[in-house]
Amino acid sequence: MEMHYATLWEAIADAVGDREAVVTGSVRRTWSEYEDRASRLAAAFAGAGLGRDSKVGLYLWNSNEYLEAQFAGMKGRHVPININYRYLDDELLYMLDNSDAEALVFHTSLGDRVERVRERAPQVKLWIEVDDGGPSLPGALAYEEVIAGHDPAPRITRSPDDVYMLYTGGTTGMPKGVMYDMGGILQAFIAIGFPIVGLGLPEAHEIPALTARLWEEGRSVTSIPACPLMHGTGQWLGAMIPHCAGARVVMLTERSFDGRELWEVAEREKATQLVIVGDAFAKPMLRALDEAKAEGRPHDVSSVKFVISSGVMWTAEVKAQLLDWHEFLLIDAMGSSEGAMGTQITTRGNVGQTARFAKNPTTKVFTEDGREVEPGSGEAGMVAAGGNVPFGYYKDEAKSATTFRTIDDVRYSFPGDWALVEADGSLTLLGRGSNCINTAGEKVYPEEVEEAVKEHPDVIDCLVVGVDDEKFGQRVTGVASLRPGSDADGEALRQFTRSKLAGYKVPKQLFIVDRVRRAVNGKADYKWARKAVEEALAQR
Repeated sequence: MEMHYATLWEAIADAVGDREAVVTGSVRRTWSEYEDRASRLAAAFAGAGLGRDSKVGLYLWNSNEYLEAQFAGMKGRHVPININYRYLDDELLYMLDNSDAEALVFHTSLGDRVERVRERAPQVKLWIEVDDGGPSLPGALAYEEVIAGHDPAPRITRSPDDVYMLYTGGTTGMPKGVMYDMGGILQAFIAIGFPIVGLGLPEAHEIPALTARLWEEGRSVTSIPACPLMHGTGQWLGAMIPHCAGARVVMLTERSFDGRELWEVAEREKATQLVIVGDAFAKPMLRALDEAKAEGRPHDVSSVKFVISSGVMWTAEVKAQLLDWHEFLLIDAMGSSEGAMGTQITTRGNVGQTARFAKNPTTKVFTEDGREVEPGSGEAGMVAAGGNVPFGYYKDEAKSATTFRTIDDVRYSFPGDWALVEADGSLTLLGRGSNCINTAGEKVYPEEVEEAVKEHPDVIDCLVVGVDDEKFGQRVTGVASLRPGSDADGEALRQFTRSKLAGYKVPKQLFIVDRVRRAVNGKADYKWARKAVEEALAQR
Protein backbone atom coordinates (compact mmCIF):
# COMPACT_ATOMS: atom_id res chain seq x y z
CA MET A 1 0.00 0.00 0.00
CA GLU A 2 1.43 3.39 -0.97
CA MET A 3 1.70 5.95 1.80
CA HIS A 4 -1.23 8.16 0.85
CA TYR A 5 -4.30 9.26 2.78
CA ALA A 6 -6.78 8.44 0.04
CA THR A 7 -5.38 4.96 -0.42
CA LEU A 8 -5.38 4.25 3.32
CA TRP A 9 -8.92 5.54 3.76
CA GLU A 10 -10.14 3.45 0.81
CA ALA A 11 -8.66 0.36 2.47
CA ILE A 12 -10.26 1.28 5.81
CA ALA A 13 -13.63 1.69 4.06
CA ASP A 14 -13.21 -1.83 2.66
CA ALA A 15 -12.43 -3.18 6.13
CA VAL A 16 -15.12 -1.40 8.21
CA GLY A 17 -17.60 -0.24 5.59
CA ASP A 18 -20.70 -0.55 7.78
CA ARG A 19 -19.19 1.51 10.62
CA GLU A 20 -19.81 5.25 10.86
CA ALA A 21 -17.16 7.60 9.54
CA VAL A 22 -18.63 11.11 9.65
CA VAL A 23 -21.58 12.57 11.57
CA THR A 24 -23.08 16.05 11.57
CA GLY A 25 -26.32 16.39 13.48
CA SER A 26 -28.72 13.74 12.20
CA VAL A 27 -26.73 13.08 9.01
CA ARG A 28 -24.64 9.95 9.41
CA ARG A 29 -22.36 8.39 6.80
CA THR A 30 -20.75 4.98 7.09
CA TRP A 31 -17.24 4.43 5.84
CA SER A 32 -18.66 2.83 2.69
CA GLU A 33 -20.92 5.83 2.08
CA TYR A 34 -18.11 8.26 2.89
CA GLU A 35 -15.80 6.60 0.37
CA ASP A 36 -18.51 6.28 -2.27
CA ARG A 37 -19.57 9.92 -2.05
CA ALA A 38 -15.95 11.08 -2.18
CA SER A 39 -15.40 8.89 -5.25
CA ARG A 40 -18.39 10.40 -7.04
CA LEU A 41 -17.18 13.90 -6.26
CA ALA A 42 -13.70 12.92 -7.45
CA ALA A 43 -15.28 11.91 -10.77
CA ALA A 44 -16.81 15.40 -11.04
CA PHE A 45 -13.43 17.01 -10.42
CA ALA A 46 -11.85 14.86 -13.12
CA GLY A 47 -14.72 15.62 -15.50
CA ALA A 48 -14.06 19.34 -15.09
CA GLY A 49 -10.47 18.83 -16.18
CA LEU A 50 -8.69 18.81 -12.84
CA GLY A 51 -5.47 16.82 -12.81
CA ARG A 52 -2.59 16.00 -10.50
CA ASP A 53 -1.77 18.97 -8.23
CA SER A 54 -4.90 20.90 -9.23
CA LYS A 55 -6.10 22.91 -6.24
CA VAL A 56 -9.61 22.46 -4.78
CA GLY A 57 -10.76 25.25 -2.46
CA LEU A 58 -12.88 24.30 0.57
CA TYR A 59 -14.86 27.35 1.72
CA LEU A 60 -17.01 25.44 4.18
CA TRP A 61 -18.17 25.30 7.75
CA ASN A 62 -17.49 22.11 9.71
CA SER A 63 -19.56 19.43 8.03
CA ASN A 64 -19.53 15.95 6.51
CA GLU A 65 -19.18 17.66 3.14
CA TYR A 66 -15.91 19.29 4.18
CA LEU A 67 -14.30 15.93 4.84
CA GLU A 68 -15.91 14.31 1.80
CA ALA A 69 -14.61 17.05 -0.51
CA GLN A 70 -11.14 16.80 1.01
CA PHE A 71 -11.16 13.02 0.55
CA ALA A 72 -12.34 13.48 -3.04
CA GLY A 73 -9.53 15.88 -3.79
CA MET A 74 -6.96 13.48 -2.42
CA LYS A 75 -8.46 10.62 -4.40
CA GLY A 76 -7.80 12.48 -7.65
CA ARG A 77 -4.28 13.50 -6.52
CA HIS A 78 -5.50 17.08 -6.30
CA VAL A 79 -4.57 19.45 -3.46
CA PRO A 80 -7.42 20.48 -1.11
CA ILE A 81 -7.10 24.10 0.02
CA ASN A 82 -8.51 25.22 3.39
CA ILE A 83 -10.19 28.64 3.15
CA ASN A 84 -11.32 30.42 6.30
CA TYR A 85 -15.11 30.74 6.24
CA ARG A 86 -14.76 34.12 7.93
CA TYR A 87 -12.94 35.59 4.96
CA LEU A 88 -14.68 38.37 3.09
CA ASP A 89 -14.43 39.18 -0.62
CA ASP A 90 -10.83 40.34 -0.98
CA GLU A 91 -9.50 37.70 1.38
CA LEU A 92 -11.39 34.98 -0.47
CA LEU A 93 -10.14 36.25 -3.81
CA TYR A 94 -6.58 36.30 -2.52
CA MET A 95 -6.88 32.65 -1.50
CA LEU A 96 -8.31 31.59 -4.84
CA ASP A 97 -5.62 33.47 -6.71
CA ASN A 98 -2.65 32.58 -4.51
CA SER A 99 -3.52 28.88 -4.44
CA ASP A 100 -4.37 28.71 -8.18
CA ALA A 101 -7.65 27.05 -7.22
CA GLU A 102 -9.45 25.38 -10.12
CA ALA A 103 -12.54 24.35 -8.12
CA LEU A 104 -14.37 25.75 -5.12
CA VAL A 105 -16.77 23.89 -2.85
CA PHE A 106 -18.70 26.32 -0.64
CA HIS A 107 -21.74 26.59 1.60
CA THR A 108 -24.64 28.61 0.18
CA SER A 109 -24.59 30.82 3.29
CA LEU A 110 -21.22 32.08 2.00
CA GLY A 111 -22.41 32.36 -1.58
CA ASP A 112 -22.85 36.14 -1.62
CA ARG A 113 -19.10 36.55 -1.17
CA VAL A 114 -18.42 33.94 -3.83
CA GLU A 115 -20.72 35.70 -6.25
CA ARG A 116 -18.94 39.03 -5.82
CA VAL A 117 -15.50 37.58 -6.62
CA ARG A 118 -16.40 34.95 -9.20
CA GLU A 119 -15.74 37.13 -12.25
CA ARG A 120 -12.29 37.97 -10.89
CA ALA A 121 -11.32 34.29 -10.52
CA PRO A 122 -11.40 33.02 -14.11
CA GLN A 123 -9.07 30.11 -13.34
CA VAL A 124 -11.81 28.42 -11.28
CA LYS A 125 -13.48 25.86 -13.55
CA LEU A 126 -15.97 24.37 -11.15
CA TRP A 127 -18.21 25.96 -8.51
CA ILE A 128 -20.06 23.51 -6.25
CA GLU A 129 -22.43 24.72 -3.52
CA VAL A 130 -23.50 22.85 -0.40
CA ASP A 131 -27.01 23.85 0.64
CA ASP A 132 -27.16 25.16 4.21
CA GLY A 133 -30.11 27.48 3.75
CA GLY A 134 -28.54 30.31 1.79
CA PRO A 135 -29.69 31.34 -1.70
CA SER A 136 -28.41 29.30 -4.62
CA LEU A 137 -25.69 30.91 -6.75
CA PRO A 138 -26.57 30.97 -10.47
CA GLY A 139 -24.18 28.76 -12.40
CA ALA A 140 -23.02 26.79 -9.38
CA LEU A 141 -23.65 23.05 -9.24
CA ALA A 142 -25.60 21.61 -6.32
CA TYR A 143 -23.41 19.33 -4.24
CA GLU A 144 -25.97 16.55 -3.82
CA GLU A 145 -26.82 16.65 -7.53
CA VAL A 146 -23.13 16.32 -8.36
CA ILE A 147 -22.91 13.26 -6.10
CA ALA A 148 -26.01 11.68 -7.61
CA GLY A 149 -25.02 12.54 -11.17
CA HIS A 150 -21.64 10.80 -11.25
CA ASP A 151 -20.51 7.21 -11.00
CA PRO A 152 -17.67 6.59 -8.54
CA ALA A 153 -14.26 7.38 -9.97
CA PRO A 154 -12.10 4.29 -10.40
CA ARG A 155 -9.43 3.77 -7.79
CA ILE A 156 -5.97 4.74 -8.96
CA THR A 157 -2.35 4.34 -7.94
CA ARG A 158 -1.02 7.39 -6.15
CA SER A 159 2.39 8.52 -4.99
CA PRO A 160 3.69 9.36 -1.51
CA ASP A 161 5.28 12.35 -3.26
CA ASP A 162 1.84 13.88 -3.93
CA VAL A 163 1.47 17.31 -2.35
CA TYR A 164 -0.49 17.97 0.81
CA MET A 165 -0.94 21.65 1.64
CA LEU A 166 -2.39 23.57 4.56
CA TYR A 167 -2.72 27.33 4.41
CA THR A 168 -1.54 29.23 7.45
CA GLY A 169 -1.03 32.88 8.17
CA GLY A 170 2.46 32.14 9.51
CA THR A 171 3.81 35.10 11.46
CA THR A 172 3.47 37.97 9.00
CA GLY A 173 1.56 38.89 5.88
CA MET A 174 -1.19 37.06 4.06
CA PRO A 175 -1.80 33.30 4.39
CA LYS A 176 0.79 30.93 2.94
CA GLY A 177 0.41 27.36 1.75
CA VAL A 178 2.63 25.01 3.75
CA MET A 179 3.58 22.10 1.48
CA TYR A 180 4.29 18.56 2.69
CA ASP A 181 4.73 15.35 0.77
CA MET A 182 1.74 13.11 1.36
CA GLY A 183 3.72 10.07 2.49
CA GLY A 184 5.80 12.00 5.00
CA ILE A 185 2.90 13.68 6.74
CA LEU A 186 0.90 10.46 6.81
CA GLN A 187 3.80 8.62 8.45
CA ALA A 188 4.20 11.46 10.95
CA PHE A 189 0.50 11.38 11.84
CA ILE A 190 0.54 7.62 12.31
CA ALA A 191 3.52 8.07 14.65
CA ILE A 192 1.63 10.74 16.60
CA GLY A 193 -1.80 9.18 16.82
CA PHE A 194 -1.32 5.47 17.38
CA PRO A 195 1.19 5.23 20.26
CA ILE A 196 -0.62 7.78 22.39
CA VAL A 197 -3.72 5.54 22.51
CA GLY A 198 -1.69 2.40 23.12
CA LEU A 199 -1.73 1.04 19.57
CA GLY A 200 2.00 0.96 18.92
CA LEU A 201 3.38 2.01 15.55
CA PRO A 202 1.77 -0.10 12.82
CA GLU A 203 2.78 -0.25 9.19
CA ALA A 204 0.25 1.31 6.82
CA HIS A 205 -0.80 -2.05 5.38
CA GLU A 206 -1.60 -3.31 8.91
CA ILE A 207 -3.97 -0.46 9.75
CA PRO A 208 -7.20 -1.68 8.05
CA ALA A 209 -7.16 -4.96 9.97
CA LEU A 210 -6.25 -3.11 13.17
CA THR A 211 -9.16 -0.76 12.58
CA ALA A 212 -11.57 -3.66 12.19
CA ARG A 213 -10.33 -5.17 15.44
CA LEU A 214 -10.80 -1.87 17.29
CA TRP A 215 -14.41 -1.68 16.19
CA GLU A 216 -15.05 -5.35 17.04
CA GLU A 217 -13.57 -4.91 20.51
CA GLY A 218 -15.48 -1.69 21.21
CA ARG A 219 -12.26 0.35 21.34
CA SER A 220 -12.81 2.54 18.30
CA VAL A 221 -12.28 6.29 18.55
CA THR A 222 -15.00 8.92 18.27
CA SER A 223 -13.48 12.36 17.81
CA ILE A 224 -15.19 15.74 18.04
CA PRO A 225 -13.22 18.60 16.49
CA ALA A 226 -14.78 21.48 18.42
CA CYS A 227 -12.64 23.94 16.49
CA PRO A 228 -12.79 24.67 12.75
CA LEU A 229 -11.68 22.05 10.24
CA MET A 230 -10.20 24.87 8.16
CA HIS A 231 -7.46 25.23 10.81
CA GLY A 232 -4.73 22.70 11.39
CA THR A 233 -5.75 21.85 14.96
CA GLY A 234 -9.28 20.85 14.01
CA GLN A 235 -8.34 19.17 10.74
CA TRP A 236 -5.19 17.31 11.80
CA LEU A 237 -5.88 16.44 15.42
CA GLY A 238 -9.65 16.32 15.19
CA ALA A 239 -10.19 14.54 11.87
CA MET A 240 -7.23 13.32 9.82
CA ILE A 241 -5.26 11.55 12.56
CA PRO A 242 -8.41 9.86 13.98
CA HIS A 243 -9.45 8.81 10.47
CA CYS A 244 -6.10 7.07 10.07
CA ALA A 245 -7.40 4.67 12.73
CA GLY A 246 -10.84 4.33 11.15
CA ALA A 247 -12.39 6.61 13.75
CA ARG A 248 -15.77 8.27 13.64
CA VAL A 249 -15.54 12.08 13.37
CA VAL A 250 -18.50 14.00 14.76
CA MET A 251 -19.07 17.68 13.94
CA LEU A 252 -20.94 20.25 16.01
CA THR A 253 -23.75 22.10 14.24
CA GLU A 254 -23.58 25.54 15.86
CA ARG A 255 -21.62 28.10 13.86
CA SER A 256 -19.93 29.55 16.95
CA PHE A 257 -18.52 27.50 19.78
CA ASP A 258 -21.00 26.53 22.49
CA GLY A 259 -19.61 24.60 25.44
CA ARG A 260 -23.00 23.17 26.28
CA GLU A 261 -23.46 21.80 22.76
CA LEU A 262 -20.05 20.15 22.90
CA TRP A 263 -20.86 18.27 26.11
CA GLU A 264 -24.35 17.33 24.88
CA VAL A 265 -22.97 15.91 21.64
CA ALA A 266 -20.11 14.18 23.45
CA GLU A 267 -22.61 12.52 25.78
CA ARG A 268 -24.98 11.51 22.97
CA GLU A 269 -22.26 10.14 20.68
CA LYS A 270 -20.11 8.62 23.45
CA ALA A 271 -17.13 10.64 22.24
CA THR A 272 -13.72 9.42 23.30
CA GLN A 273 -11.74 12.56 22.41
CA LEU A 274 -12.41 16.29 22.12
CA VAL A 275 -10.15 18.63 20.18
CA ILE A 276 -10.12 22.26 21.32
CA VAL A 277 -8.00 25.41 21.19
CA GLY A 278 -6.72 26.26 24.65
CA ASP A 279 -8.46 28.34 27.28
CA ALA A 280 -10.63 30.01 24.64
CA PHE A 281 -12.55 26.73 24.42
CA ALA A 282 -11.82 25.17 27.80
CA LYS A 283 -13.27 28.05 29.83
CA PRO A 284 -16.70 27.93 28.13
CA MET A 285 -16.63 24.16 28.58
CA LEU A 286 -16.14 24.60 32.31
CA ARG A 287 -18.96 27.14 32.50
CA ALA A 288 -21.26 24.72 30.68
CA LEU A 289 -20.43 21.94 33.14
CA ASP A 290 -21.13 24.26 36.09
CA GLU A 291 -24.43 25.46 34.62
CA ALA A 292 -25.67 21.96 33.83
CA LYS A 293 -24.88 20.79 37.35
CA ALA A 294 -26.61 23.82 38.88
CA GLU A 295 -29.70 23.05 36.78
CA GLY A 296 -29.76 19.50 38.12
CA ARG A 297 -28.82 17.96 34.75
CA PRO A 298 -25.09 17.28 34.97
CA HIS A 299 -23.42 16.06 31.81
CA ASP A 300 -22.14 12.50 31.65
CA VAL A 301 -18.55 12.97 30.47
CA SER A 302 -17.35 9.47 31.33
CA SER A 303 -16.80 8.36 27.71
CA VAL A 304 -14.23 11.10 27.07
CA LYS A 305 -10.69 9.85 27.54
CA PHE A 306 -8.68 12.60 25.84
CA VAL A 307 -8.96 16.36 25.50
CA ILE A 308 -6.43 17.63 22.99
CA SER A 309 -5.42 21.22 22.30
CA SER A 310 -2.94 23.11 20.18
CA GLY A 311 -2.36 26.63 18.95
CA VAL A 312 -3.30 28.80 21.94
CA MET A 313 -2.29 28.97 25.59
CA TRP A 314 -3.97 26.35 27.80
CA THR A 315 -3.23 27.33 31.36
CA ALA A 316 -2.48 24.97 34.21
CA GLU A 317 -5.33 26.41 36.29
CA VAL A 318 -7.93 25.64 33.63
CA LYS A 319 -6.54 22.15 33.10
CA ALA A 320 -6.79 21.47 36.82
CA GLN A 321 -10.41 22.62 36.84
CA LEU A 322 -11.27 20.25 33.98
CA LEU A 323 -9.66 17.38 35.83
CA ASP A 324 -11.91 18.09 38.83
CA TRP A 325 -14.79 16.88 36.65
CA HIS A 326 -13.25 13.72 35.24
CA GLU A 327 -9.95 11.92 34.92
CA PHE A 328 -9.23 13.00 31.36
CA LEU A 329 -5.84 12.74 29.72
CA LEU A 330 -5.11 16.31 28.63
CA ILE A 331 -2.74 16.61 25.67
CA ASP A 332 -1.36 20.07 24.98
CA ALA A 333 0.54 20.03 21.68
CA MET A 334 3.09 22.71 20.93
CA GLY A 335 3.20 23.04 17.18
CA SER A 336 2.16 24.90 14.09
CA SER A 337 1.29 24.22 10.48
CA GLU A 338 5.04 24.16 9.85
CA GLY A 339 5.87 21.41 12.35
CA ALA A 340 5.42 19.78 15.76
CA MET A 341 7.74 20.82 18.58
CA GLY A 342 6.62 19.48 21.94
CA THR A 343 3.84 18.14 24.14
CA GLN A 344 2.55 18.52 27.68
CA ILE A 345 0.58 15.61 29.11
CA THR A 346 -1.58 16.48 32.12
CA THR A 347 -3.39 14.10 34.47
CA ARG A 348 -4.76 14.32 37.97
CA GLY A 349 -1.86 14.83 40.32
CA ASN A 350 0.42 15.80 37.45
CA VAL A 351 -0.49 19.32 36.39
CA GLY A 352 2.57 20.96 34.90
CA GLN A 353 3.41 24.62 34.52
CA THR A 354 1.66 26.71 31.92
CA ALA A 355 3.58 26.82 28.62
CA ARG A 356 6.07 24.12 29.71
CA PHE A 357 6.43 21.34 27.14
CA ALA A 358 8.40 18.13 26.78
CA LYS A 359 10.59 18.69 23.75
CA ASN A 360 10.19 16.34 20.79
CA PRO A 361 13.38 14.33 20.09
CA THR A 362 13.76 16.15 16.75
CA THR A 363 13.24 19.64 18.23
CA LYS A 364 16.09 22.02 19.01
CA VAL A 365 16.38 25.66 20.05
CA PHE A 366 18.88 27.98 18.38
CA THR A 367 20.01 31.51 19.02
CA GLU A 368 19.77 34.05 16.23
CA ASP A 369 23.43 33.49 15.38
CA GLY A 370 22.92 29.74 14.98
CA ARG A 371 24.16 28.40 18.33
CA GLU A 372 22.16 25.66 20.02
CA VAL A 373 20.77 26.89 23.34
CA GLU A 374 22.23 25.09 26.35
CA PRO A 375 19.68 23.60 28.78
CA GLY A 376 19.34 25.68 31.92
CA SER A 377 21.28 28.62 30.48
CA GLY A 378 18.34 31.01 30.67
CA GLU A 379 19.06 32.06 27.10
CA ALA A 380 16.08 32.43 24.79
CA GLY A 381 16.16 31.02 21.30
CA MET A 382 14.10 30.16 18.26
CA VAL A 383 12.40 26.78 18.31
CA ALA A 384 13.39 24.55 15.40
CA ALA A 385 11.11 21.64 14.50
CA GLY A 386 12.86 18.68 12.88
CA GLY A 387 11.53 15.38 11.64
CA ASN A 388 8.82 15.73 9.01
CA VAL A 389 9.65 19.21 7.73
CA PRO A 390 7.61 20.86 4.96
CA PHE A 391 9.43 21.35 1.68
CA GLY A 392 8.32 24.95 1.41
CA TYR A 393 5.61 27.57 1.12
CA TYR A 394 3.64 27.60 -2.11
CA LYS A 395 4.88 30.34 -4.45
CA ASP A 396 7.05 31.99 -1.78
CA GLU A 397 10.68 30.99 -2.17
CA ALA A 398 11.97 33.89 -0.06
CA LYS A 399 9.84 33.03 2.96
CA SER A 400 10.58 29.34 2.48
CA ALA A 401 14.31 30.01 2.69
CA THR A 402 13.80 31.95 5.94
CA THR A 403 11.54 29.42 7.65
CA PHE A 404 12.95 26.08 6.44
CA ARG A 405 16.69 25.91 7.01
CA THR A 406 19.45 23.31 7.25
CA ILE A 407 21.83 23.35 10.23
CA ASP A 408 24.63 20.78 10.49
CA ASP A 409 23.07 18.82 7.61
CA VAL A 410 19.68 18.60 9.36
CA ARG A 411 16.64 20.37 7.94
CA TYR A 412 14.46 22.31 10.39
CA SER A 413 11.36 24.45 10.37
CA PHE A 414 11.46 27.76 12.26
CA PRO A 415 7.79 28.73 12.68
CA GLY A 416 8.67 31.82 14.74
CA ASP A 417 8.28 30.58 18.33
CA TRP A 418 10.77 31.56 21.02
CA ALA A 419 11.47 29.46 24.08
CA LEU A 420 13.80 28.72 26.97
CA VAL A 421 15.38 25.29 27.39
CA GLU A 422 15.10 24.27 31.02
CA ALA A 423 17.74 22.24 32.83
CA ASP A 424 15.68 19.07 32.37
CA GLY A 425 15.49 19.65 28.62
CA SER A 426 11.87 20.82 28.57
CA LEU A 427 10.76 23.95 26.74
CA THR A 428 9.15 27.03 28.23
CA LEU A 429 7.33 28.76 25.41
CA LEU A 430 7.80 32.54 25.35
CA GLY A 431 5.67 33.32 22.31
CA ARG A 432 6.04 34.37 18.74
CA GLY A 433 8.97 36.54 17.86
CA SER A 434 6.67 38.60 15.67
CA ASN A 435 3.66 40.60 16.73
CA CYS A 436 1.15 37.99 15.60
CA ILE A 437 -2.04 38.19 17.69
CA ASN A 438 -3.82 34.98 18.70
CA THR A 439 -7.48 35.69 19.39
CA ALA A 440 -9.90 32.82 20.10
CA GLY A 441 -7.80 30.44 18.05
CA GLU A 442 -7.42 32.79 15.09
CA LYS A 443 -4.19 34.43 14.02
CA VAL A 444 -4.40 38.14 13.30
CA TYR A 445 -1.55 39.99 11.67
CA PRO A 446 -1.24 43.64 12.70
CA GLU A 447 -0.01 44.89 9.33
CA GLU A 448 -3.12 43.64 7.53
CA VAL A 449 -5.47 45.30 10.05
CA GLU A 450 -3.46 48.52 10.05
CA GLU A 451 -3.67 48.81 6.29
CA ALA A 452 -7.43 48.27 6.38
CA VAL A 453 -7.89 51.00 9.01
CA LYS A 454 -5.67 53.36 7.02
CA GLU A 455 -7.99 53.04 4.02
CA HIS A 456 -10.36 55.36 5.93
CA PRO A 457 -9.94 58.81 4.33
CA ASP A 458 -9.39 60.52 7.71
CA VAL A 459 -6.73 58.16 9.04
CA ILE A 460 -3.08 59.17 8.84
CA ASP A 461 -1.52 56.22 10.58
CA CYS A 462 -2.40 53.20 12.70
CA LEU A 463 -0.73 50.49 14.78
CA VAL A 464 -2.45 47.36 16.09
CA VAL A 465 -1.42 45.18 19.05
CA GLY A 466 -2.88 42.35 21.11
CA VAL A 467 -3.74 42.73 24.79
CA ASP A 468 -4.54 39.92 27.21
CA ASP A 469 -8.19 38.94 27.31
CA GLU A 470 -9.84 36.25 29.46
CA LYS A 471 -12.36 35.27 26.79
CA PHE A 472 -10.29 35.49 23.61
CA GLY A 473 -6.76 34.89 24.92
CA GLN A 474 -5.75 38.11 23.20
CA ARG A 475 -7.91 41.01 22.08
CA VAL A 476 -7.15 43.00 18.95
CA THR A 477 -6.70 46.69 19.84
CA GLY A 478 -4.99 49.67 18.27
CA VAL A 479 -4.21 53.36 18.04
CA ALA A 480 -4.81 55.69 15.11
CA SER A 481 -4.06 59.30 14.24
CA LEU A 482 -6.41 61.45 12.15
CA ARG A 483 -6.19 64.27 9.67
CA PRO A 484 -6.70 67.75 11.18
CA GLY A 485 -10.34 68.65 11.54
CA SER A 486 -11.63 65.10 11.48
CA ASP A 487 -14.37 64.27 13.95
CA ALA A 488 -14.12 60.52 13.46
CA ASP A 489 -13.79 58.39 16.58
CA GLY A 490 -12.60 54.89 17.28
CA GLU A 491 -16.04 53.34 16.85
CA ALA A 492 -16.44 54.91 13.41
CA LEU A 493 -13.07 53.47 12.38
CA ARG A 494 -14.06 50.06 13.70
CA GLN A 495 -17.26 50.06 11.69
CA PHE A 496 -15.34 51.11 8.58
CA THR A 497 -12.83 48.30 9.12
CA ARG A 498 -15.64 45.80 9.58
CA SER A 499 -16.47 46.18 5.89
CA LYS A 500 -12.89 45.30 4.94
CA LEU A 501 -11.97 42.33 7.10
CA ALA A 502 -13.35 39.22 8.74
CA GLY A 503 -14.99 40.10 12.04
CA TYR A 504 -12.35 38.51 14.28
CA LYS A 505 -9.70 40.80 12.78
CA VAL A 506 -11.59 44.02 13.54
CA PRO A 507 -10.11 45.79 16.59
CA LYS A 508 -12.25 45.56 19.71
CA GLN A 509 -11.04 49.06 20.59
CA LEU A 510 -9.34 51.76 18.54
CA PHE A 511 -8.02 54.79 20.41
CA ILE A 512 -7.35 58.14 18.75
CA VAL A 513 -3.91 59.66 19.42
CA ASP A 514 -2.25 62.87 18.22
CA ARG A 515 0.54 60.99 16.46
CA VAL A 516 1.32 57.34 15.86
CA ARG A 517 4.94 56.89 16.83
CA ARG A 518 7.38 55.15 14.51
CA ALA A 519 11.17 54.80 14.40
CA VAL A 520 13.13 57.16 12.19
CA ASN A 521 13.42 54.41 9.57
CA GLY A 522 9.64 54.13 9.42
CA LYS A 523 9.37 50.87 11.34
CA ALA A 524 6.47 50.49 13.72
CA ASP A 525 7.05 51.12 17.42
CA TYR A 526 4.83 48.39 18.82
CA LYS A 527 6.21 48.79 22.33
CA TRP A 528 4.94 52.37 22.39
CA ALA A 529 1.63 51.34 20.80
CA ARG A 530 1.02 48.70 23.45
CA LYS A 531 1.76 51.20 26.23
CA ALA A 532 -0.58 53.75 24.66
CA VAL A 533 -3.37 51.17 24.46
CA GLU A 534 -2.85 50.03 28.05
CA GLU A 535 -2.96 53.63 29.30
CA ALA A 536 -6.14 54.30 27.34
CA LEU A 537 -7.77 51.16 28.73
CA ALA A 538 -6.78 52.12 32.28
CA GLN A 539 -8.55 55.47 31.90
CA ARG A 540 -11.85 53.93 30.82
